Amino acid sequence: MRSTREISILGEQILPGKKYILNLDIARLHTQTKIEIPVIIERGRVDGPVLLLNAGIHGNELNGVEIVRELLARKYTRPQKGMVICIPTLNVFGFLNQKREFPDGKDLNRSFPGSKSGSLASIFAATMMNEIVPHMDYCVDFHTGGARRFNSSQIRIARDSPELLTLANVFNSRFIVYASQREKSFRQAANLIGKKVLLFEGGKSLDFNQRITRRGVNGTLKLMHHLGMRDFSNELAEMKTERSIVIEKSIWLRAKYGGLFRFFQKDGAWVKKGDLIGIISDPYGKFEYKIKIPQDGYIIGLNHAPVVYKGDAILHLGFE
Repeated sequence: MRSTREISILGEQILPGKKYILNLDIARLHTQTKIEIPVIIERGRVDGPVLLLNAGIHGNELNGVEIVRELLARKYTRPQKGMVICIPTLNVFGFLNQKREFPDGKDLNRSFPGSKSGSLASIFAATMMNEIVPHMDYCVDFHTGGARRFNSSQIRIARDSPELLTLANVFNSRFIVYASQREKSFRQAANLIGKKVLLFEGGKSLDFNQRITRRGVNGTLKLMHHLGMRDFSNELAEMKTERSIVIEKSIWLRAKYGGLFRFFQKDGAWVKKGDLIGIISDPYGKFEYKIKIPQDGYIIGLNHAPVVYKGDAILHLGFE
């Protein structure tokens, strides 16, 4: 049955069976140049769940942008039921400059739920919470590792939500990681008002990785299929599916010395106590420090930086 429910987003009436490209416009650059954030909305002919696909909340985390771009380009975001809202470059200011932060130096993902009388990042967060978030039921918030840290594909969820665990298993990333919600993050703010957010981590900043992109795209199709938004049976039949590994806790191993870092392990690998992670050495051939795994676990994150300082995080080790 064709939907008759009225939906209005950013002042535009969203009709069943239609696609809209709207602009979220809240600020200008210091040159008075208008900066608009494209919001792509596709509504099915039948009512159903509303899914937000959100990327680029940190402007230099490009792999999430690529995942949403591919979903749009392949027209996977056209639902038969419900509605898909895509914001590929939420922090378009950072995206333009290939930087993590907003122009005011704030981390947008530490600025929610925001305030109309706060900093630029806070104003933007408040606009997002007032104009977009009320319409969504579910969200996949795409991220990458910061700096040169490469994250294996993982869905991060809070420990106290059976529904989120079910959805994370449906998405079927390599890992499901129990992670507390950061203060003033988008995930925390959305969850506090009853929205279900899956935080996808994969890859590293300023980088594309085809394996991570494929995981993100495939996971989104699985999620939409599970929610009854569109039948992806043919696409799903071609995908390899293996059980997601649930990480109950994790630790970061840090460099005891600064120097040149060469790693010998692959992200996602199961490693045993005593296995060699890599070597830190000086540039002059005077010393080499071997880094070994302290206990059995999975490598869920790995520093790809060739130069590290004492105290730098070099490997994220997760435990079932």
